[in-house]
Amino acid sequence: MARVLIVYHSLGGNTKKMAEAVAAGAKEVAGTEVTMKTGLEGSIDDLLTCDAVALGSADYFGYMAGGLKDFLDRTYYPSQGKVAGKPGVAFGSAGGPPEVILKCLEQALEWFKLEKAADSVGASGGVSAGALASCQALGRKLAEAASA
Repeated sequence: MARVLIVYHSLGGNTKKMAEAVAAGAKEVAGTEVTMKTGLEGSIDDLLTCDAVALGSADYFGYMAGGLKDFLDRTYYPSQGKVAGKPGVAFGSAGGPPEVILKCLEQALEWFKLEKAADSVGASGGVSAGALASCQALGRKLAEAASA
């Protein structure tokens, strides 16, 4: 069984909708167990026991949300050498172009030495049906990578 962890932060609800779509896509892959946590809820145990991780955040002042940053801060050193090579993906929302938040989240994947399993998904000015479909496909690809 593949265990997928989705860690995100959402104030307005757009990133949460994206996280739920990632989870729905991951669950399409037989034998996949999905855990969704906000950044403030996520723990080192969640990260160490998963087979793959998705990081999601809205763009706040040109950077990731503090709640997700808190998760990364708390888990970075305790996870060193223990999560390298696990599949990872990123998704984010923004009021304008989502490239800035996606770059931040992709950098976080690199810090943890996670292997990017699929192209990141961004949404701008709300979450369209197309963005949610892309998030669902992202979750499916992540679960498939975790099962491989």
